[in-house]
Amino acid sequence: MIGLEDCIAMCGLEPDEVAAICEHEHIGAVPAAALASYLLHQAHGADRIRTMIIDDIHGAVDRGEAKHAAELVAVLRHFLHEHPEAAVGVEVD
Repeated sequence: MIGLEDCIAMCGLEPDEVAAICEHEHIGAVPAAALASYLLHQAHGADRIRTMIIDDIHGAVDRGEAKHAAELVAVLRHFLHEHPEAAVGVEVD
């Protein structure tokens, strides 16, 4: 049987990145992992994930959750390190 950890491991993101998608889309971890996998195989899909994480950061700041916002900034930094095609201004052929 495939478990949550397997789904996350196969999607191409780290667990905290999947958690950011969960937060943004208001869905569980397995659907978020499936969405992540789908998006990472689409043109500009990594851009959409970047935008989700940034939206989550803004939401945390708006709610006064500075610690969570800082955690999400770390998630964004790691995501951009692993997926440089998602950096603003990067053109991918």
